[in-house]
Amino acid sequence: MALELRDVTIAAPGAAQPLFAPIGLRIAAGEVLGVGAPSGMGKSSLIAAIAGHLPPGFTLHGQIALEGRDLRALPAERRGVGVMFQQAHLFAHLSIGDNLALALPPGVRGPAARQAAVAQALERAGLAGMAARAPARLSGGQRARVALMRALLAAPRALLLDEPFAALDPGLRAEMRGFVMGHLLAAQIPALLVSHDASDLAACARTLALRPFDTV
Repeated sequence: MALELRDVTIAAPGAAQPLFAPIGLRIAAGEVLGVGAPSGMGKSSLIAAIAGHLPPGFTLHGQIALEGRDLRALPAERRGVGVMFQQAHLFAHLSIGDNLALALPPGVRGPAARQAAVAQALERAGLAGMAARAPARLSGGQRARVALMRALLAAPRALLLDEPFAALDPGLRAEMRGFVMGHLLAAQIPALLVSHDASDLAACARTLALRPFDTV
């Protein structure tokens, strides 16, 4: 199982040249690759292109494959790619348990099985017994943990992380980084993390720096 990009470039609407120089990478199962670049270089656009959410008007060139399958030909919902963003984006009107249940794949059937899967996810996140709690009653770190467990409950074949720790204070950031890296290793799926923070990138198995297009 691997996520592969070959000569990928992305151009913004009306731009004369791509956001960054062509990139190629291969991420194996259980590996986290860090992609670094200053703000505005196209890190989030790269995440969107892989996940299938690139906004209209943007132009993507190159190949993107997961497990040898061309992702560019598939809609986002069929790619098997999960995304964890900087903000948790939990539904405020739903409980934590209900937020997690929304991510469960169709194969988890019946109230008892779904409730058990949610309870197990909360226990793994150190939030046992909090299924009925509202998102507003959680700390930033707790919401980030729920966001990760929600992404993993969907059983993605690859996970993308877009500046996932940027909203956390330095102490909590280090704790959450360790929590996420540990769970990604256990999940044994390829993961790509984009960040401009050196400590985030240092925690990854390998790193790649986006380069301006005019450096090719």
